[in-house]
Amino acid sequence: MARNAEKAMTALARWHKMKLEEERGPIQRRPAFTKDCKNVRDAEKWRMQIIRDIAKKIAQIQNPGLGEFRIRDLNDEINKLLKIKHGWECRIVELGGPDYKRIAPKMLDREGREVPGNRGYKYFGAAKDLPGVRELFEKPPQDSGRKNRTELARFVDAEYYGYMDDDDGVLIPLEQEVEKCAVAEAVREWELCGGGSGETAQTEELDWGIYKETNDELDEYFSNFPHLHCGPLLKSSVADDQNNDDQPKFIAHVEVPSQKDVEEALLRRKKMDLLEKYAGETLTMQNMGTNALLGGYAQTENKDKASG
Repeated sequence: MARNAEKAMTALARWHKMKLEEERGPIQRRPAFTKDCKNVRDAEKWRMQIIRDIAKKIAQIQNPGLGEFRIRDLNDEINKLLKIKHGWECRIVELGGPDYKRIAPKMLDREGREVPGNRGYKYFGAAKDLPGVRELFEKPPQDSGRKNRTELARFVDAEYYGYMDDDDGVLIPLEQEVEKCAVAEAVREWELCGGGSGETAQTEELDWGIYKETNDELDEYFSNFPHLHCGPLLKSSVADDQNNDDQPKFIAHVEVPSQKDVEEALLRRKKMDLLEKYAGETLTMQNMGTNALLGGYAQTENKDKASG
């Protein structure tokens, strides 16, 4: 009798549930694609439904006793729902609704943690402590052997700048071959351009012309060194060179004054400049005459000593 009563109650419960569903009408299901939703209110409703599902699953995944496989499945489902939520938020903006990506709180997103270098996938709750995941969040050990810029600059030597590239004996023969080819090409171009006709004589004349000197320049130069008796020799040499314009012009080898002679000559010149500036012409002429007498007296003494 009790079994029949239980069956009746069960049948009555089923009939009552069916009548309630008929009165409520058909249950509206969430569209698989966000483009199928044409109403902002419906889009916001589906977004809130997804948020509730995410919150439930985040609460479930906090239990580490569920097992590794169940935790991994829950973590995958949460990441999938987060992508769906993002799609509905974009659809709400397209339909003219508020931008929840910018104004909504990020409480659910803060629960997860991304692996460095793997953006988009997050680990929630007990999934952070799964084998193989914990190592991903650990900081890599610092490389103690890594050198900074100052330490690297200490080992920079000539080889770094390429000054020792010729030591292997390979580069020099190659450069010599290239140099020979370049010289041969330059000579060939010079011959084709009429080299050796009139340009050579003009070049030689220009080269020798840099040594041309006049008697006035020699007198001015050797007046500072009265003890050197090479002026007449140079004058005759210059005169011969001026008479012979066809021959190359050059200066014969002369005795080079010492450092002491140069200093004395500079000192005399400074004295003369000061006398001309402050003493006047009369005193300058007297000083020049005195110097001439002293110079002649010194030369006479030198001759007497040489003859004695």
